[in-house]
Amino acid sequence: MVQKEAKTLLLLKPRGFCAGVVRAIDIVRIALETFGAPIYVRKEIVHNRHVVEDLRRAGAIFVEELDEVPRGARVIFSAHGVSPAVRKDAKERQLQVIDATCPLVTKVHLEAVKFARKSYTIVLIGHKDHDEVIGTLGEAPEATVLVSTPEDVDRLEVQDPERVSFITQTTLSLDETREIVERLKERFPKIQGPAAQDICYATENRQLAVKAVAPLCELLLVVGSQNSSNSRRLVEVCQKDGVPAYLIDDLLEVRPEWLEGVSTVAVTAGASAPENLVEELIESLKEAGYTDLEEMEIKEEDVRFNLPAELVRVQAKTVPPQAAARI
Repeated sequence: MVQKEAKTLLLLKPRGFCAGVVRAIDIVRIALETFGAPIYVRKEIVHNRHVVEDLRRAGAIFVEELDEVPRGARVIFSAHGVSPAVRKDAKERQLQVIDATCPLVTKVHLEAVKFARKSYTIVLIGHKDHDEVIGTLGEAPEATVLVSTPEDVDRLEVQDPERVSFITQTTLSLDETREIVERLKERFPKIQGPAAQDICYATENRQLAVKAVAPLCELLLVVGSQNSSNSRRLVEVCQKDGVPAYLIDDLLEVRPEWLEGVSTVAVTAGASAPENLVEELIESLKEAGYTDLEEMEIKEEDVRFNLPAELVRVQAKTVPPQAAARI
C-alpha cells in the first residue's frame, strides 16, 4: 500500500488579535463584570461576528446609534473611534461613557485636529463608510477630504496647494497607501504628513507575513469577518502576488474545491479574529491531510495598551489592596 505524502500547513505569526482589539474586548468584559448587564456598545466593538456574538451572550447590547441607549445608561464606544458629534450627543443624554477607541486611532484623530488648527486641507486616505473613517472625518469635516485611490488624488481640488496634509485609516494596504501618498506628493510637493505612519503595527506585520509566505504556498486562508478591513487587506495582498486567498469567518466556510490539488496551505487571521477559530481550522485541515505543520514567525509582537481611566478608577475602588498589587 502506497502511503500518501503529508501535505503542508504553514501557520503565520503574528496573526489574530492586536493590542487594540484585546483592550476593547477586555473593556466590555470588565465593564460587564464590574457593573453588570446590560452594558450598551455603540457599533460592533471590533469587526468580528464571533466576538460580537460572544459578548452579546455575556450581556452586552449592541446598538447602531446612541438614541437606542436609555438616557443615563452606560455605553462603550467601539475600538474604531467616534466623532466629536457623537461625544457631544452622549454628554447631552447624560450617558456614562467608557471609551474603547484604539490608541492608534486616537493618534490619527489628534493629527486631524492639529492640521485643522493650522488651516490645512486634510486628505484622509481610507475607505468610505468604514466606522473608523466616519469618526476621523468628524474631527474636522469642513477641512477634510477622503481619497481611496490614486485616481481620487488626481481629481482633488484644494483651497491652497501649499497647505495640504494627509492622514490615513489604520487598517489599509501598505502598498496601495504608498501609491496614494506618492501621488499626493507629486501633486502637492509641500504636503505634510504624520510624524510616524498611521497604518498600525499589527496591520503592517500581518501583511508582511503574508508577503513572506505567498511564494511558499498555493492557497492562503484568512480567518476574519467580511467587514474587517485589515482582514480583507490580507486577502488582497496575497492575491496581488498571484496566490489564491479567501476570507472566512470560520472553518465551516472552507470549500472543498479550494483544496483540490493544493499541497501547501497557509493560514493567518485578521487582527480581530479569535485564536480558537484558527485552532479549529487547523484541526480541520489536519483531518484533510495537512499534517506537516510549520509555524512561520515573521516578527515578534509585545505591544500592550492600558485600560481607559474610567475603568482603572473603578477597579482601584473595588479591588482589594493585596489583589491590586498583583495586577
